[in-house]
Amino acid sequence: MRKFKYYFNTLILFIIFVLFWFTGCTTEPLETDLLLPVDFSNVPENMVLTYFHTDKIEIRIQANPELMELINKENTRYPVDLYTDLEFDPAGDSDSIEPGAYLIPVEEKRIPMNPAIKILSVKPSYLSVKLERKVKKTFKITVPYIGKPAKGYIALEAATQPASMELIGSTSLIHSISELKTKPIDLTNTNEDFKKKIPLNLDNPSIISSSDPIIIVSVPIRQQLVSKSIENIPIQVWNSTSKVNIEPSQITIQVKGPFEALSSKEIMDQIYSFIDLKGLAPGVYARHAYINIPVDLMMTFADPQVFTVRIE
Repeated sequence: MRKFKYYFNTLILFIIFVLFWFTGCTTEPLETDLLLPVDFSNVPENMVLTYFHTDKIEIRIQANPELMELINKENTRYPVDLYTDLEFDPAGDSDSIEPGAYLIPVEEKRIPMNPAIKILSVKPSYLSVKLERKVKKTFKITVPYIGKPAKGYIALEAATQPASMELIGSTSLIHSISELKTKPIDLTNTNEDFKKKIPLNLDNPSIISSSDPIIIVSVPIRQQLVSKSIENIPIQVWNSTSKVNIEPSQITIQVKGPFEALSSKEIMDQIYSFIDLKGLAPGVYARHAYINIPVDLMMTFADPQVFTVRIE
């Protein structure tokens, strides 16, 4: 009896094991949706594929779980050969393909899938593409500034190397460009010339440059020229031992020069005025005053122009 019970229990365990094994190994196929990027190739030489095109297709597939895991690791793309799909005459050339909008059928057989995977549906049925004629145009390069130089300094127009560049792209995009700019250059607190490599400001990747889009920019920084009035400068008397009376006895001038120079007390203290009376006998004279102006400064105004000199 015990032996029978032992064999009976063993049989039951075996049946449970077999049922568990087949239940665990037998799985229902799964369904899922995939977005496949469209890979456009062989664009006609004289054409540009514009932004107005279908860049993805959606497919629904059915497969067992193991295949699903593999699919998720693959980078599957839907291939489109524009020249082959749009050229009606196989012996012709790409010049026979005209600019315009086209609809290209989506073919299930082109989808690179494992034969064990069942494709249930494909959307959309057609790919929309738009081709424009490729054109070239040369633009002068300009450099925009942001920020302000150090106080008393200004930035002159930047020089670029190269000074101009040829762009290649679709007719509508190239004709929409009024000027070709680099990325902005920050001038904050600069007080001397500098050079910098900077890219063109081409946000549209479908526009390409005919040469390296990295530009060498030279930015000239100059001291700002400002004006300053200096009032009541005493008129000095040179080369006279006599009693001298000068009317008026002071002069007001306006000078122009670099900001730093006009802000320097040492430089401004070098400004003075005098009248040279060498060789003059006692009497009354009309004389101009001499103004000593430091280098890099220039006088733009003086008042009065003539002085009355009385020598006793």
